[in-house]
Amino acid sequence: MDKVKVLEKYLPPEAAPLISRWIDHFKCEFKISRSRNSKFGDYRPPYAGKGHRISVNHNLNPYAFLVTTVHEFAHLYTWNQHQHKVKPHGTEWKGNFKKMMQPFFEKSVFPPDITYAITAYLNNPAASSCSDLNLYRSLRKYDAVKESVTTVETLPAKAVFKLKDGRVFRKEEQLRKRFKCIEVSTRRVYLFSPVAEVELVESL
Repeated sequence: MDKVKVLEKYLPPEAAPLISRWIDHFKCEFKISRSRNSKFGDYRPPYAGKGHRISVNHNLNPYAFLVTTVHEFAHLYTWNQHQHKVKPHGTEWKGNFKKMMQPFFEKSVFPPDITYAITAYLNNPAASSCSDLNLYRSLRKYDAVKESVTTVETLPAKAVFKLKDGRVFRKEEQLRKRFKCIEVSTRRVYLFSPVAEVELVESL
């Protein structure tokens, strides 16, 4: 099947031709991946005879799929310029992300609220990656299935919750942007994003 036609199943249709050209131009292996709880996408630089590799979760809504795809291509472009000499989400990556997002702004691919969230994110040097909460929340509004999702920030203090891998935690206080949580079985402390998706445990 034509690559653009495949991409149109996951991306806003008007964005598919440019992403297809990027895949060819950068000689990138582009994989549509299974859902991963810990990340939306991934970039791997050339290694052991393999070229650039990008994977993006199949279950993202079209706008989230596009933002994630551009995010990963910005990593690729930055690696071509600097290899491992710069920070993953440093000034160089942020400049490339902004530049590569521009054609989609010009085509008005995104709704105004997502455009605003991306612009605010790019103008905020303190936001180190696409874990930016405002952007995440803007993208989630466009999910086709409005399933009931429990996130760490919605749980009361001392609530017990579990992850998809079965590990069980207790929510403690908020430390700056993340929540301190204690793994029940090991007593180890972990920091969770407010929007990490979890399952409430009624009783242990």
